[in-house]
Order: sequence, then structure tokens, then C-alpha cells
Amino acid sequence: KNAPCLIFIDEIDAVGRSRGHGLGGGHDEREQTLNALLVEMDGIDSQEGVIIIAATNRKDVLDPALLRPGRFDREVIVSLPDVKGRQEILSVHSTKVKVAEDVDWAVIARGTPGFSGAELANLINEAALIAARRDAGSIELRDLQEARDKVAWGRQRRSLAMTEKQKKLTAYHEAGHALLQVLLENTDPLEKVTIIPRSSFLGASISLPKDDSFLYGKQRNQLLDDMCVAMGGRVAEEVFLGDISTGASQDIRMATQSAKNMVCRWGMSEKLGMVEYGDNDDYVFLGREMGKSRGYSDETAQAIDAEVLRLTNGAYDKATHLITTHSEQMHKIANALLEYETLDGSQIRDIIEHGEMKSPPPKDVPPPATALPKEDLENANQELDKKKQGEDPLPGLEGAPAGA
Repeated sequence: KNAPCLIFIDEIDAVGRSRGHGLGGGHDEREQTLNALLVEMDGIDSQEGVIIIAATNRKDVLDPALLRPGRFDREVIVSLPDVKGRQEILSVHSTKVKVAEDVDWAVIARGTPGFSGAELANLINEAALIAARRDAGSIELRDLQEARDKVAWGRQRRSLAMTEKQKKLTAYHEAGHALLQVLLENTDPLEKVTIIPRSSFLGASISLPKDDSFLYGKQRNQLLDDMCVAMGGRVAEEVFLGDISTGASQDIRMATQSAKNMVCRWGMSEKLGMVEYGDNDDYVFLGREMGKSRGYSDETAQAIDAEVLRLTNGAYDKATHLITTHSEQMHKIANALLEYETLDGSQIRDIIEHGEMKSPPPKDVPPPATALPKEDLENANQELDKKKQGEDPLPGLEGAPAGA
């Protein structure tokens, strides 16, 4: 009826999921919709002038009939933006807010590797909220940095009650990560270390890559050093506190998954060679893979387990050696974290190289505002009192419906 025209279908996997798969069989209504769509996309009559474009982030579950020639046979991958793209995206979203003149978007772009366009837009919104809560006239660089940390790692939880013992454990745990991040040659530069809880974490050691390495992958030495850094927290607890906690569960999971990928997917094991063991599907589509065998023998499975254990134990031993031989720096980093709560990467490097910080962070810095400014809060309370007394706190809304 509207030809020539373009038709765009977002989230095509909602109706284009493979037919006949999944637990309990297919979904009749969805499959009928898909059948009707396939009939209209016959691909034989090319004179109608109708071009259909669809988007999905789950191509692996699409019905094969959708991808045949004459239908969705041209694929365009929308990847994450690089540093230049992130800078341009930030510039676009910042036009709707007031930003301080000294803000350099290139700095924020370099500090947000792996961020999507939606996350960058959210970063600008969060920075505006943070600036408004401290009653600032414009968004400053510190607002953008705090917004980046909030988007990437969660909101600060300063209200969380922590005992001195928990703070000390967290300080040594993060000091172990930070020390190895600086000492090892093939790791990303250390950006920040904090023992202020964020989201579900009691502390965090944050590193940022020099370039957009997530686009190109990592080399074997980088993966081995990253595994060693992951072991640093557990090693620090064991060496300096004489006990271990559950705080290293995420570190262990990351190191184990990296070792498995090195052995089974990336051919980085000399013993098992350049062979891929098992499938590389990131998503398990129920019903399609349930009947598959794992593709290798029991002896190979034992060899894989032994190789993964060798890699993780090697990383743990290397971390133990480095931390024990740098015990003095470990104590200084942990004590500095207990005193200042948050340290920059340059300050950690000063402690390791010179034994002290050349430019320590200022003390008694108020945390980022998380509530309304005092004046706004008082005005809101006054309006609430007027409402309780039956007065109209908002002139001009006479006759408005209830709840307006």
C-alpha cells in the first residue's frame, strides 16, 4: 500500500525465533506470525519496492528461513564505538546540559572503553544529577568521573556499616590487586583503588586500557598477568591476615573462565595444542544443543582440567611470590587506603616506587551528593506543610485531576 517504502522491525527475535526448538515445543502464535512474515518476504517478486530492515542482538536464535537470500540476507554489525566515536557521542548528548568550559571530552572518552551509546547518554544524565544535587551551576569533570564510576561499577554505598576488621580485610584485598597491577608488565594501567562499597562490591581496583583493546583481544602474556592480578586479593588475605574470605569468589570465577578459554577456545596450551574443545556458543538455546555430545574423550577432559588447574595455580604462585617480596609496600598501600579510602593509580605507583605519595589526596572531602540540596529540601518540606493545611502549594493547577 505504501510502496516504495522502508519497514523497520526492531527486536525481530521476538517473532523470528527458530521454530520447533525449546523445552515444551514451539510457540504456536509466534510461529504463525513468523510464517505470515515469511510469506510476505517471499523474495521472488522484486518489483514491489518494499525494503525490510530488522534489528536484533540474538542472531543465534533466529529461524534459518529468515536469513535466506531474498529475505534478511544482508547483515550490518553495529559494534561498540571507538575512542573517537565515544567523544563524538558525548559531544552530542552534552548539548542539552550546561557543562563547564574546562571539561575535555577526549579525557572522558579515553576513560570509558567498552561503553555503548546508551551508556554514554546515561553517563551525561548521571553527571547532571550529581551536579544538581550539590547545587552546581554546571557539570564539572569530577561529576563526569563519578558518573562514569556509577554507570560502570555501581553507586557508592557509604551508608553500609562496616567494622574495622572488614575495612582492614577490604584494604589488604584491594592492595593486593593494586600492587600486582603496577608490578606486572603486561597489565592495563591502574586508574583507581577504593574501599568504598559500590553495588555488591566492598571495594574495587579499577584499571583502564591504554587503547580500545577490547576490539582486538589480548595476547597470552596479558591473559596470564590478568589472572595473576585476579589472585592478588586472595593471596593478600592469606599472607597478611592469616585467613581467607568469600570476597575473592568473583576473582576466582574470572581467572578460571580465562584459563578455560585459553585451553579450550584460543589454543594457548602447549599440551593440548591448537584445537577447539567444545562449542563456542555464548548462549545455550534450549532444545538445540541438549542432544549434542561434548566432542572429546574422557581422557581429554581430564587433561583439560589438569591444564586449567596448572594455569590458575601458576598465577596464584606468582602472585604469592610478588606480594611476599613487596610486603612493605603492601602495608603502606593498605594503610593509605584505610586513611583516604580512595587512591589514584599515580598515588599507588608513588608508594611502590618512592615509599610515599608525592601528592596525597585531600582529607575530609565530602562525598558526592546523593540527596536534594538543603535549601530545596526545606522548600519541599514547607510545600508539604501547606498541603497538609489544605492550602494550594502549586498555583495554577485549579481543577486538575487527582494525582496530577
